[in-house]
Parts: sequence; C-alpha cells; structure tokens
Amino acid sequence: MNNSLIVWIILAPLLGAILNTGFYFYHIKHKAVSQLTFSIIGIGSPLIAFLITLSIFLDMNETNTIYTQTLFTWLEIDKLHISMSFLADKLSIFMSMFISFVGLLIHIYAIGYMKGDKGFGKFFAYFNLFLASMLILVLANNPIILFIGWEGVGLCSYLLISFYYSNKENVIAGNKAFIVNRIGDFGFLLGIVTLFFALGEVNLNFTSLQENINNANHDLLVVSGILLFIGAMGKSAQIPLYIWLPDAMAGPTPISALIHAATMVTAGVYMVARFHFLYSSIEEVGLFIAYLGAFTALFAAIIATKQQDIKKILAYSTMSQLGYMFMAVGLGFYSSGLFHVFTHAFFKAMLFMGAGGIIIALHHEQNIFKIAQKRVQLPIIAFTFLIGVIAISGIPPFSGFFSKDAILASAFQEGEYIIWSIGLFTAFLTAFYMFRLYFILFVAPNKKINQYVYTSKTITIPLLILAIGAFGAGFLNFPSIFGGEHFIDTWLEQLNSKQIHMSHTSEWILMILSVCIAGAGIYTAYQKYANYDIFNPEKQDGLIENKFYVDEFFDKYFVQKSKHLSTFIANILDTKIIDKLIMSASSNFIFLGEKIALLQNANVRFYALFMLAGMSCMFIYLYFSLGL
Repeated sequence: MNNSLIVWIILAPLLGAILNTGFYFYHIKHKAVSQLTFSIIGIGSPLIAFLITLSIFLDMNETNTIYTQTLFTWLEIDKLHISMSFLADKLSIFMSMFISFVGLLIHIYAIGYMKGDKGFGKFFAYFNLFLASMLILVLANNPIILFIGWEGVGLCSYLLISFYYSNKENVIAGNKAFIVNRIGDFGFLLGIVTLFFALGEVNLNFTSLQENINNANHDLLVVSGILLFIGAMGKSAQIPLYIWLPDAMAGPTPISALIHAATMVTAGVYMVARFHFLYSSIEEVGLFIAYLGAFTALFAAIIATKQQDIKKILAYSTMSQLGYMFMAVGLGFYSSGLFHVFTHAFFKAMLFMGAGGIIIALHHEQNIFKIAQKRVQLPIIAFTFLIGVIAISGIPPFSGFFSKDAILASAFQEGEYIIWSIGLFTAFLTAFYMFRLYFILFVAPNKKINQYVYTSKTITIPLLILAIGAFGAGFLNFPSIFGGEHFIDTWLEQLNSKQIHMSHTSEWILMILSVCIAGAGIYTAYQKYANYDIFNPEKQDGLIENKFYVDEFFDKYFVQKSKHLSTFIANILDTKIIDKLIMSASSNFIFLGEKIALLQNANVRFYALFMLAGMSCMFIYLYFSLGL
C-alpha cells in the first residue's frame, strides 16, 4: 500500500471545510449556493476519509505493517527535531475507523437536523474542520503534531457550541468550554516540554520516545505524566475540569453527538493510551488516574439522576462513562479502555441523535417532563433510544455489557476493590437514570392524544445503523469465556495492555453480579417512573439537582475573585501606583523639556541672536586658548 494515502484521511475533511467556507461566503454575497451543495461536500469528505482508513485497515490486517508519512521538517533547533509526520499503526487506525464512520453518520444526520438553517454552510465547514482536527490528533506521529489536533478540536468546540451566537447563553457556554480547556492545555504543553527534558531526545516521535523511556529521569517522568493528564482532565471532562461539558449542550444537537461520540472528549483517553509506555513506567500516576476516573464516574452519575434537561442527562452520562475509560487505562488495561471508547461511540451518538429528533419534533423543548407532557409518536427514535439505553446500562448481549464488564473485571483482578465497588455502584446508577429518562419520555402515562410526527430519513437511517453497532459492536471483543477471540485486544497488542486472566468461575460470578446490579437499577427506575405523574415533575431545589453547587463555587472563589483582582490591578496597582510612580519620575524631565521648548519659538531673529552668541563664544575661546 502507498503510505501517501495517510495524509488524505486528514485532507479530505480539511478540504471539505475549506470548500464549504468558500461556498458559504459566496452564498452570503450572491445567494447562489444550495444546501445540497454544502451537504454533498459535508458528507463526501468524511466518507472519503472512512474509505481510505478502511483500505489501510484491511491492508494492515493482512500484512501487519505500520506506515508513516513525513511531509516535511517543521522545526529543527539544536536537539529539538519536529517533523510534520503521521503514523498509521493499529492504534491510530482503530481510532480513525470509528471516528470517521460515526462522524460520517452524524454528518448525514446533521443534514436533516439543520435543514433550513441560515448558517447551514458555515455549520458544515466547522463540522468538517472538527473531524479533520480529531484525525490529526489520532494520526500524529509526535506529541507536537498531536497538540495541533488537540487545539484544533478545542477551537472547533468553541465555534460550534456558540454557533447561535445571538443568544448570550450560548456565547457564555462556548467561552466556558474554551477557557477551561485552555487550563488543561497549558498542563498538556508543559507535560510535553517536561518529557522532552526528561528524555533529552533529538527526535520527538512516539517510536523514539518509547525506545528511550527507560533511560529517562523517573521524577521528571512522573511530573510529565501528571501534567499530560491535566490536559486529559480538560478534554475528557474529569474532576475538576469537567464544568464545561454540561453547558456545551448549548449548540445544535449534531455537535453534541460529535463531541461526545467521535471527537474531543475521547481525546484524553486516546492520549493516555498513546503514551502507554510513559504511564506503564509510572504506575503510581496511573493508579491516581484510575481513582480519579472512578470518582468522576460516580459523581457524574449521581448528578444525572436528578437532571431534567435531556441533553444534560446525556452529557453527565458521557462524563461518567469517560470515568470508566480512565479507570481501565489508569490500571494499565489500555485495550479495555479503548474498547469502551469504541462501543460508547455507537450508543452515545445514537442517544444524542435520538434526543435531537425529539427536540426537533417538539420545537426545541429539552425538559424531559415537558417532552412527556407533549408526547408525540416517534417509533424509530423510541426503538433506537431503547437500544441505546439498554446498551449503556450494561445488559447482555448489547455492546456496553462487554466493554463495561471488562473494565470492572480489570479493577477486580488488580485487587483495586474500592475502584471496582465504585464502578459497580455507578453501573446501578447508570441503569437507573437512563431508564428513568426512557420511562419518563416514552412510558409514563399521558392520556392526551399522541400524534405521529414524520422524521426525516437523514435522521432515522443513521440511527438504525448506529443501533446495529450499539447491539453488535461488543462481539468484536467477545470474551474467551464465551468462546471469543478478543479481536480488539489482539489488534491493540502493541500497547502492551494488561489482559484479564481469572478463572471462568470468577468471571461468571462478576458478570452475573454486574447484570443483577444493572437489573436492580432498571427495576428501581421502573417502580418510580413507569407510572410517574409527568404533570407534577420533581422539584429542582436540592443539592444534587443543583449539581452540588460546583459552578457556584467556581464562580464565587475563582471567577469573582479574579474579577476583584483585575479591578484592583487596573484601578489601584496600575493607575494609582505604577502610573503615578512613572509620572513622578518623569516630572523632572517634563519640566526640563518645557524649559528647553521655550527656545524653540520659531523666531528667526531669536535664532540668529543665539547663533551670534555661540560664534562669539567660540571666537573668545579660541582667542584665549591660543594666546592671541
């Protein structure tokens, strides 16, 4: 295979973004570009990216070859050598496969969702750029190029979250996402710099880093690992840098689906897996990551149990599932964590897209109780939504069961029973709040006539395809206890990932316990919400309902304090101290300048007098000095 194809995985959506941008500006002036043109470019570019990725995947499956493509040397200063280089190994192609495929389905869905929107062309330009940035991130051959993609998805998230910028709340949400991620990104950048000094390597590509990791200063590696993970906290919404994610629901629903399923929030998990050689050498940092992931999963699940906004429930659900992924990669089970990234992409994209279909049908209503009160018949959305809810709850044989069970088993095998217990209880909460959502939306009694609402095929067809993935994706890593061959674990063997090795009896017990816990969550939700009075919704005045007042805490102790500090610097320190000091020091120069300025009066006779006086002084000096 020609390795020059690698860059075209990125260039396809990037060129799509450029073309759609050009056509959009032309359309503003001449009103001559149809939405069909934007749509063809918008879905054509991720389709090309997926087909190229698929061809590389099939080739690698046969030849087991790793490909690299170096376009040019970007920077070479002393020991620092950075190339614009891309890597197609089994990890990057695994990520690119589902990113481009799920991204393609979300692009198709967006055609129906955004139909008639005046910013249709701009939306697809941003959308294509978002996908291109994520593909740069996963295909990068060194941390610096990865950082370009890392910043790219951050920029696109800001542009898309605040897409409807005429609404102040949307702009605030976009700013919040941008600022919080800059905090994480600063840590990430410092982590790369620290890693460079720890290794002292001329070449920063991942192969070279992995080969020399054992020669590095361990203390610097620990610092680097922590700093890099701070970046992951921001991108993947882990405590405490998660506060942007629920507010990111301000943008159109296709954006939410793309952020949560195929881009951005999974970037942090991928980054830890890509630096597996680093985190395997600093297991104490890995354990910290696993514990933080466990507490994030639990914290987000608790909040989700009381939310009433359909998209925010799904947002906290994503945050919780990301916690599971970090539990796995933190403990060294990289393939298990990435397996959950893979299955999560299908059912979470489907859930968000289903939520979007409901929101459109009810004229952008997002409160689940009001949706239930205005309930309409959406059979395909209801069917696929149920599949997504079952999958995320971990019920066999749906995909979420296999990936989540592998994570819980990994924690149990490592003897991290606290993490395992938290994960198990979070599984109960997940089943509870997801079925709470389903029962309120589709089951709780409503005596009003439920009219049927037509849903565009650009919405329903992607949903049905994702439903197949939500059901069957788990079979790609079918466990050996059922006669499976762990295809994904085998495919990602380059990560030196830990594998689950326990007796079949232990595995059966853990699986049955996991299913029983999930079943208990479903039963609890059924008892409380299957016959719930949707016209008397829950009050929103408690601690959990208000998300533990974390946003208020940050606002009071960080935002407001920063404002007070800024006011002090501007009004006191800058104006009354620094400016006064400088002006006082310069007052003498100003006085001298004013006196000298008196000589510059534009009077020719006055100038002639001074010239005569000067010449006279010179003659007198010469006369006496020469003794004349």
